[in-house]
Amino acid sequence: MFNLTKKEEEILKKLNTPAKIQDFLNKIPINFDYNKDTCLSPREVLRKWKCHCIEGAIFAALALQMQGRKPLIVHLKASKDDYDHVIAVFQEDGKWGAITKTNHGVLRYREPIYKDIRELVMSFFHEYFNNKGRKALRSYSVPVDLSIFDKKKWTISEKDLWYIDTYLDKVKHFSILTKKQIKNLRKADKIERKIGKVVEWKRRRKNK
Repeated sequence: MFNLTKKEEEILKKLNTPAKIQDFLNKIPINFDYNKDTCLSPREVLRKWKCHCIEGAIFAALALQMQGRKPLIVHLKASKDDYDHVIAVFQEDGKWGAITKTNHGVLRYREPIYKDIRELVMSFFHEYFNNKGRKALRSYSVPVDLSIFDKKKWTISEKDLWYIDTYLDKVKHFSILTKKQIKNLRKADKIERKIGKVVEWKRRRKNK
């Protein structure tokens, strides 16, 4: 199934709810990309036992597909002074939720309580700020169904999945702010920025 090995299938079949997928992702160390940027496939995430946001979202999408759901991911685009984020999205009883891999105490799992994708995305807005406290979320993409890449074997590829990253950047996005709103944004305050510095995984020092 899905071109996976028996062991890979066994692991993924145990992740039979969105919450279990999120709990599993939380156990995987963050991918700091010491040597080069990566966009690992689900197979490589398991093999190398590390992932960052897009890698985690793609892995979660496969796990959702194993449950009979669509493997959907959404691109959250930030201002130029911050980083974009990618989430896997799912529905329960017509409401949307999200699975997300991040190293920070925010931008994390969202319960399936949101009526549409925009409402779900906006739940990330106030937490989404850069190191200077500037709120950075600017737009979000339509949900992308990763099954469109099945011929490329995105689930098991040993090569980086940069074509998914490129596709995400080009699909339709919806702006969430006007120029006036952007101009009037209040910075995150001191305590918010302090909380924003909390990380789950600390970067190890490279050997000299």
